[in-house]
Amino acid sequence: MSDFKAKVSSLISDNLSLITKKNYPKKNNNGVFQRWQNPIVTASHTPITWRYDLDEASNPFLMERQSINSTFNAGAIYLNGSYLLAVRVEGADRKSFFAIAESKTGIDNFKFWDYPITIPETEVKDTNIYDMRLTQHEDGYIYGLFCTERKDNSHPHDTSAAIAQCGITKTKDLITWERLPDLITYSGQQRNVVLHPEFIDGKYALYTRPQDGFINVGKGGGIGFGLCDTMNGAEIKEEIIVDNKVYHSINEAKNGQGPTPIKTPEGWLHLAHGVRNTAAGLRYVLYLFMTDLNKPWQVTHRPGGYFMAPQEEECVGDVSNVLFSNGWICNQRNEVFIYYGSSDTRMHVATSSIEKLIDYVKNTPPDSLCSAEAVNIKNVLIRKNLEALKVLGI
Repeated sequence: MSDFKAKVSSLISDNLSLITKKNYPKKNNNGVFQRWQNPIVTASHTPITWRYDLDEASNPFLMERQSINSTFNAGAIYLNGSYLLAVRVEGADRKSFFAIAESKTGIDNFKFWDYPITIPETEVKDTNIYDMRLTQHEDGYIYGLFCTERKDNSHPHDTSAAIAQCGITKTKDLITWERLPDLITYSGQQRNVVLHPEFIDGKYALYTRPQDGFINVGKGGGIGFGLCDTMNGAEIKEEIIVDNKVYHSINEAKNGQGPTPIKTPEGWLHLAHGVRNTAAGLRYVLYLFMTDLNKPWQVTHRPGGYFMAPQEEECVGDVSNVLFSNGWICNQRNEVFIYYGSSDTRMHVATSSIEKLIDYVKNTPPDSLCSAEAVNIKNVLIRKNLEALKVLGI
């Protein structure tokens, strides 16, 4: 075997060993969800055929020609017996694209399909696309809603000025995608737009996040809700705010819907991200809330505080101190797989169940909005537990 062939074989072997590495639950869990030890998708999980030129004549030193920087913020869907992630893959050039990673277990052995997703463009080309939410809608299509970023030409001399809007695609098989016109709203820029899986009064329903600028939400923000007649030229003329930003809370700076809500007997389960500013920069955490089954724009339960926050290795990466989720799956056994990116670098999974998440949402106290009331609520729990310990004889 030639030295070049041996090196290629070694790259393939190392990649296969990583992909097939078994995952195990972490020792500690809080009773609500179970984190798993290993990141499920990293830059090293991507195929070597994406990164290396494997032709000895054109790449005698076997260099990475097209490096991958990170893999994160994946949409998720359960289809034909497989757990599928529409992963945001970012190259060394900062350009993101989507690629499907498939697993039979949902917690390990995620393998990328041979080719990334080819997303058709509109007349106005996308500079960057990212953070796709997948929704299996009752109309029979799977929709992919994502952020399309373009240069803000109203500031031609500012090379960082950008505009964010919601791009829309639809598919039946995650292989062939039809690009639809971008979402039209009248509330500034849009990020974190999610399609509700069912019709509301014969219309398509979308969760939005109106904002004044590309980074700052300004006077806008909050998780919005609006209706439109069609997804082929979707236009929302009126948005109402479902879940607002709140001073001195986990979503003080901004918040946004995560993945498509999950329908349960008690209501719609929502996973969202909340952002606050700190001396070390923005901190992103995840939180849950529930809305009415028939009126999904009306919140019925809003637990206080975060559901998940970055910890240990999750705190470090390209954009540190960030957890972000735009994909989760509820399988036929009512097990819930929560897929989340950490620090804009890698993908993780945590598992729970519909029963546990409903219990958490319904029985966790709401944010008291002040320290004194927070102590009162804590004291009620302490008194109850001290009596419980006496009964238990502990």
